[in-house]
Amino acid sequence: MIENEQLRDKVQGLPELPGVYLFRDKEGTVIYVGKAKRLKRRVTSYFSKSHDSAKLRILVRQITDLSHLVVETESDALLLENNLIKKYQPRYNVLLKDDKSFPWICLKNESFPRVFSTRNPTKDGSEYFGPYTSGRMMHAVLELVRQLYKPRTCRLDLLPANIEAGKFKVCLEYHIGNCLAPCVGKQSEKDYLEKVDEIRRILKGNISSLMAFLKEKMAAAAEALEFEQAQAYKERLQLLENYRSKSAIVNPKIHNVDVFSIVEGQERAYVNYLRVVDGAIIQAHTVEIQIRLDETIEEVLPTAIFELRQRFASQSPEIIVPFELDYPVADARAIVPKIGDKKTLLDLSTRNAKYFKLERERQREKAKTDTAAERIMATLQKDLRMAEKPVHIECFDNSNFQGSFPVSSCVVFKNAKPSKADYRHFNVKTVEGIDDFASMHEVVYRRYKRLLSKGVSFPQLIIIDGGKGQLGAAMQALDELGIRGQIAVIGIAKRLEEIYFPSDPVPLYLDKNSESLKLIQQLRNEAHRFGITFHRDQRSKALVRSQLASIKGVGDKTQEKLLTFFQSVEAIRQASLEQIAEQIGMAKAKVVFEGLRSAPPEPEED
Repeated sequence: MIENEQLRDKVQGLPELPGVYLFRDKEGTVIYVGKAKRLKRRVTSYFSKSHDSAKLRILVRQITDLSHLVVETESDALLLENNLIKKYQPRYNVLLKDDKSFPWICLKNESFPRVFSTRNPTKDGSEYFGPYTSGRMMHAVLELVRQLYKPRTCRLDLLPANIEAGKFKVCLEYHIGNCLAPCVGKQSEKDYLEKVDEIRRILKGNISSLMAFLKEKMAAAAEALEFEQAQAYKERLQLLENYRSKSAIVNPKIHNVDVFSIVEGQERAYVNYLRVVDGAIIQAHTVEIQIRLDETIEEVLPTAIFELRQRFASQSPEIIVPFELDYPVADARAIVPKIGDKKTLLDLSTRNAKYFKLERERQREKAKTDTAAERIMATLQKDLRMAEKPVHIECFDNSNFQGSFPVSSCVVFKNAKPSKADYRHFNVKTVEGIDDFASMHEVVYRRYKRLLSKGVSFPQLIIIDGGKGQLGAAMQALDELGIRGQIAVIGIAKRLEEIYFPSDPVPLYLDKNSESLKLIQQLRNEAHRFGITFHRDQRSKALVRSQLASIKGVGDKTQEKLLTFFQSVEAIRQASLEQIAEQIGMAKAKVVFEGLRSAPPEPEED
């Protein structure tokens, strides 16, 4: 029920005719423009039922006034709606997001017309072809035109009187064969304009008709024994055929059609447009449409078709669409193909729309991730009272097994994300037995001595997995390198997740739910995982070596050969005597074969 009496009267007085309606809020601003086959039925539906969409409920609450315009046909309603949306930019209408400025090819209105690309069409009587959504496609067309016809590129005012007066001289373009020098009368205006007519056909996409025309001219020249001219036509035909064979993707009998497909996303739709002439795609473009009121793709597509055909100045008499349209497109017949070449084109258009959707979603996700990373780094900088934002962080952890196989790991995060290509592991070389402090001193010293020697920039933050002892050992290494104070350093103790700073006995406790602590924990856990993996690898390799080396008569080269081929001791143990003999000979094979069967198998990792 409509509480506003004036609005209720207007709704009741609407005709059952096609038209356009405009909703206004209390300030008189147009907030929505819609089209309808029957105005009264469509507008009444907004007020006569409850809506599932929250956005639609909000829109209805804001409507205080409406106006309408009756039109002759549904196509006229589509046209008028599009124009009014452009005029008023209502906040609740679908928004076609596309702020690109596309290039055009200009055929200049002048004596001896030039052909060039521009992004600023002007109303000066020149002809403009496009717009081209692919710069590569546009340049390919221009290159073809220049190869075929060698139009002038200079800005000279080539009026007949100026040419006859000898005001100009030939330039380098003539000498290198890129121009036929109309500026000095070497190419007549009649010949130049004939070539311009052929250029115009190419720019319109009429390759087939131009080729038929050139074949007639070639035959006529040959019949008149003008063999040089006939050869010139033949060369043009070959270039055109090569161009057409590269661009044609379907039956050339598909002469002049527009193809539209639509893919639905979350609060968005993606519409792909292909223009096909003589079986070749001469224009391709995809747009993203912001859905404002939960419109269906059936409602969105007609508006997008109208907008794109208008933007690309298409007058194709036939359009290919994925479903029947509620609103017919003026001056075009819509078909929904089920099989054949036209269905192939529709499928191609749909694939392009899907790829565009995936790319846009990936970009949005990346932007969201980048924004989150910036926030986390800013929070960490504030929590740790750092002078610089911690864009580059490195974390160290030690690992050993009862003092044997001591190793360390260094993991690197950049922009709050792992940079695995920069991870490093270390075999501890100077420490015997269990000595976490000495191990930490060694690997920190080695790491930053190497960075110093290479002139590589330091991280903004170093995290040491351990308490005050490990942190002190790391700081001693930085002191010896003379770089203390150039990098922020903290230690994290596992028991209560205390954060220690150098020379400060009182730890910092971050909120357990804070993004700063979660990032530090992620670095610590990653360093631990990376170190443990490396430590197990080292133990496994040592164990493999020891099992083979314990067999009398098996040297390093024999071990290397067997492990290269069989990959593990267990695989060697399972192999037959003959298989082992193929690698190292029967005599040594017998030694290995017997030796491994008397040795215990490899223990399994915990």
